[in-house]
Amino acid sequence: MSRISGVKLNMSKGELITINPDNTVRVPDNPVISFIEGDGIGPEIWRAAKMVLDHAVSAAYRGERIIAWQEALAGEKAFKETGQVLPEATVDAIRKTVVAIKGPLTTPVGGGIRSLNVALRQILDLYACVRPAKYIPGVPSPVREPEKVNMVIFRENTEDVYAGVEWHAGSPEALRLIEFLRESFGAKIREDSGIGIKPISETCTKRLVRKAILYAIDIGYPVVTLVHKGNIMKFTEGAFRSWGYELAHDEFKGRVITEDEVWEHHGGKRPGGLVMINDRIADAMFQHALLRPDEYGVLATPNLNGDYLSDALAAQVGGLGLAPGANIGDGYALFEATHGSAPKYAGQDKVNPSSLILSGKMMLDYLGWREAAVLVERGLERAIAKKIVTYDLARQMAGAKEVSLSAFAEEVVNNLAR
Repeated sequence: MSRISGVKLNMSKGELITINPDNTVRVPDNPVISFIEGDGIGPEIWRAAKMVLDHAVSAAYRGERIIAWQEALAGEKAFKETGQVLPEATVDAIRKTVVAIKGPLTTPVGGGIRSLNVALRQILDLYACVRPAKYIPGVPSPVREPEKVNMVIFRENTEDVYAGVEWHAGSPEALRLIEFLRESFGAKIREDSGIGIKPISETCTKRLVRKAILYAIDIGYPVVTLVHKGNIMKFTEGAFRSWGYELAHDEFKGRVITEDEVWEHHGGKRPGGLVMINDRIADAMFQHALLRPDEYGVLATPNLNGDYLSDALAAQVGGLGLAPGANIGDGYALFEATHGSAPKYAGQDKVNPSSLILSGKMMLDYLGWREAAVLVERGLERAIAKKIVTYDLARQMAGAKEVSLSAFAEEVVNNLAR
């Protein structure tokens, strides 16, 4: 394992992943993969996740496949060593290795970047934030039937209010824009307003929905739902809905069917082999996620809706400590813990590493190493079934044995056997 300190990689222990013309990836048996430890609890949960992933790969392939890990710097560690929170060398390294995984990052005060996570997504054009929510038996849940939750959110990652196009109240830019909107369009906006722009484009909508539909077809999910607030924001979120249906019609004819077509021509029963495309207003979708989660599979959403929904779904299946995530573009992919850096717990060997472990499982699936991914999932499920868990779960589970972060990871490894 070696550090990426510049754009030139040490390739003595591995080969680079490459991107095919159709934006799939070609993965050698010894791929070089970048990792960012993260801040706060990041180094601890990364060590745990790496141990689980390495053991799963070893158990699945008996030495025929191995990951050559290369460290890249970001966040507080990068700032201490380079004076930058996101060195250009790190971005270059991820571009070279194609696939990366990271712990949680905290943007240091005065770092000049609003969010390191958002910056990485935008710089690398990782336009799909992919967040699965699937219940693991035995995990405490606030809902009665969490086992019905098995959804994957595809959240557009580069536009919407997260684009960062905004000005604070009273600034020259905000006042100038307010004046322009008043004089040119008759908009009624108070002068003491902060102003933000909400861009949603046809280009970014269609590539996001395309990826969501392809995923549903590949994995076998029966429904893709476009989640929007188009009843109010007709030309942004309403357009997201319209463009999504347009993309489905133009590019997936014969493989998808709309909900309206199901009712008009098939008596409300989806024909086998076809993925149904429907849409839901965002606030109604929150209710459906609680009351009828088993009716949904893949959700395609604009940025803000997806942010809310992914955390809400995570809460139903155990919280962010068990929620994996990935940011995926055209070939490039960055897998990550979905929770924060929790600096007050740093160095205590205490927190739940499952989010990063399950993100690593997603990474193995992305590489096409399904056998190893299954072992990771199985090891985690068996550890939880035995009630050998970290403090966050132990305090909610009768008869549980509370163990440290590292001991939990060891328990997962001990339960990887095929």
